[in-house]
Amino acid sequence: MTKKKQKKRHKFFLNPYSDCGFTKCPKCDAKTKIRKYPLVIHVEPKQIFLLNKKCKYCVNCDLIIAKKQEIESFLALALPQLSKNDYLVMGTVERKDWVLGNKGSLPPSEIIERMYVFKDVWDFEVIPAGWYPAED
Repeated sequence: MTKKKQKKRHKFFLNPYSDCGFTKCPKCDAKTKIRKYPLVIHVEPKQIFLLNKKCKYCVNCDLIIAKKQEIESFLALALPQLSKNDYLVMGTVERKDWVLGNKGSLPPSEIIERMYVFKDVWDFEVIPAGWYPAED
């Protein structure tokens, strides 16, 4: 029995900064666009949550930027028993799979099989604007 290789698409950054909207890509400095992505979120214990969410997107870097606060707000409304760190944004699905998943027509195992995992998960540190001493 051979294991099917997981499909990969996009890079991902979960933005923890409430005051930083990333109108420009933190990697290449190009203007970001707003796109809706059906995100697949694994919630402990063993639960899959589909969230069709507006995110910032850099076309050059193929980078999806989602605000952590917004995702946690949606999760808190849908799953009030959830503590803040019991989830992981795993990837995306096609829009038709998101529709089927929300109707309950697609079991979690099928969602995971159809899911695109992220190629890479990036992390950026925001340095506040201002004057800094010159580096040697």
